[in-house]
Amino acid sequence: MTAESPAQTVQRLFPLLAEGKSAEAAALFADSVSFSIPHPPGIPWVPEVDSADGMRTFFELLQTHVQAKEFDLRQVIAEGDDVVLIGRMVSEVKKTGRDIDTAFALHATVRDGRITRYHLYEDTYAVAKAYFDD
Repeated sequence: MTAESPAQTVQRLFPLLAEGKSAEAAALFADSVSFSIPHPPGIPWVPEVDSADGMRTFFELLQTHVQAKEFDLRQVIAEGDDVVLIGRMVSEVKKTGRDIDTAFALHATVRDGRITRYHLYEDTYAVAKAYFDD
């Protein structure tokens, strides 16, 4: 049996999230996680995270506040343990009914079959515009 590549491990995350399987998605993460999503102050679905349990909390908060509408993975770049995913996603903020339409890049690292880094970069202006009533 061939071990799963880091890119395969990271790509298993998205179908689980699409099905609302937060616990199963969090099980892909290591006990210690480097987590980063730059975001405007006041966005309720981005907690402090440093563990697999924290990732589960993040995924549950995300499902509470945001409804995924489109996910277009355009490129996967893998080198060693590092995987970079590039794409576009559209999500509706449940509070306002407005869409977040943003390109994204996700830098993940996989060690010993578990994700140890989850750094997501997206259009923070689009996030703020969709969430806040201003």
